Amino acid sequence: MLNTQTTKDTFYATLQSRISNANPARLVVIRGVSRAGVLVAENELPATAIDGIAPAEAFCLRWTGLKVDTESAGPLLALGCEVRYASDGSTGAAGMDRGRALAAMDAELASAVSLSPMNASTVMFAEIAGGGSSTQAATGSNVFWSPAIFAPPVMRGERLERTAQIEVFGYGQ
Repeated sequence: MLNTQTTKDTFYATLQSRISNANPARLVVIRGVSRAGVLVAENELPATAIDGIAPAEAFCLRWTGLKVDTESAGPLLALGCEVRYASDGSTGAAGMDRGRALAAMDAELASAVSLSPMNASTVMFAEIAGGGSSTQAATGSNVFWSPAIFAPPVMRGERLERTAQIEVFGYGQ
């Protein structure tokens, strides 16, 4: 059985933890709840992101593809992960510091993705019905990923945006 969700969840949890540890102030408020500024587009309500871009000053992951190598033991899964993020700059600087803010986000993402080790023990997350919380169990496998490839920044009105591509690998369960 191919369990892509375990691979996606493990990478997301690892990235969120690393970014939160590096910058605990990287928070986003979604539906009135403050949480770490790393989101997964498929897990959010459609109104949370506009055209795939998360709220400013947050990282939004979107899974873009799946390749399965059945020749290896496992089989080996390769998932495309697009990380989109943006900055409006600070109100105190009238948004004129958005380039610096985006550069800080670039550094956070690059550091989180390239921090050794570039892998994590695979964890299966299970929702607790009605409780809004989850449990986790180790699977005995690993998830690993490529370095991020950063696209040039794009201006959309007053907002400065960037996309980074990461390839995430895991073994089918």
